[in-house]
Amino acid sequence: MTLRKLLIAATLVVPCHAAVAQDWPSRPLTMMVPFAAGGPIDTLARVLQQPVSEAIGQQIIVENVPGGGRMTGSLRVAQAAADSHMFVLGSIGTHAISQSMHKRPPYNAATAFHPVILTADAPLVLLVRKDLPAKDLKEFASYAKQNAGKMQFGSGGTGTSSHIGCVLLNQTIGVNIVHVPYRGGGPALQDLIAGRLDFICNYVSTAVPAVAAGQARVLATLAVERSTAFPDVPTADQQGLKEFDISAWNAIFLPKSATPAMVAKLNGAVSKALDSPAVKKRLDDIGLLPPLPARRTPDYLQKYVESEIKKWAEPVKAGGLQVD
Repeated sequence: MTLRKLLIAATLVVPCHAAVAQDWPSRPLTMMVPFAAGGPIDTLARVLQQPVSEAIGQQIIVENVPGGGRMTGSLRVAQAAADSHMFVLGSIGTHAISQSMHKRPPYNAATAFHPVILTADAPLVLLVRKDLPAKDLKEFASYAKQNAGKMQFGSGGTGTSSHIGCVLLNQTIGVNIVHVPYRGGGPALQDLIAGRLDFICNYVSTAVPAVAAGQARVLATLAVERSTAFPDVPTADQQGLKEFDISAWNAIFLPKSATPAMVAKLNGAVSKALDSPAVKKRLDDIGLLPPLPARRTPDYLQKYVESEIKKWAEPVKAGGLQVD
């Protein structure tokens, strides 16, 4: 090919990539949720869906993809083309704990995506069946030690924050209780309400409607601060488990093929949604905490994911929790 033809080809290619970034999104966007409908992360997706749609100028379609150890949906986004018009609402489970739970995870959470924005901090709570004979964490620990062989706890899936949170709680109080993994927090909650599970350690948003309906009870907040949704419920630390702190988080990631302009546009739209009084009120109602503006940058999320992968590697390996 002559030099003249190469130059002409280059002038054709560059505007094409620029157009993709400038016009994006040119059609509805798909938000991949790697969890079943009705769970806490799905709830967050539904809260953000319309406000982000309005801010970015395109419809947001939520697609639940709960298979593959909660990694299938994320993997689909990691492998997507720049103009795929999809992103993933990831979690501490899909983008931190999974990296040490699996000896060969299908993606490297720190390098396979373009981090966009941290969307919520999610304190966990200890939620028990309504007829469990314990009124607080101390009584729960005593009951669990006497009945460990008969008890079961559920989670939104192996390697999720609800799974590891309960494992760490069990280790701290000195019991070994059977784990029952589900395809999301919603199905686990339904079995707790039905009395087929004894407890779950999950997002506040999972607990709020069940507690309000008298279907389950919260015995402790597992983060360092009390939840605004349950202001009268002491933390695990306040009930004797000193420095016990289990919180989850959620964040949005684009494919690695996305351009910086796409990242900036989606970041701005989500940040605008998080600043909406209606969204703030909805998140507060379900016990989720929107991050401060300084924690909403792609650079912050990149460093945060890297630090969280390191943070959770030790307890996962120490507890023998690797699944393959």
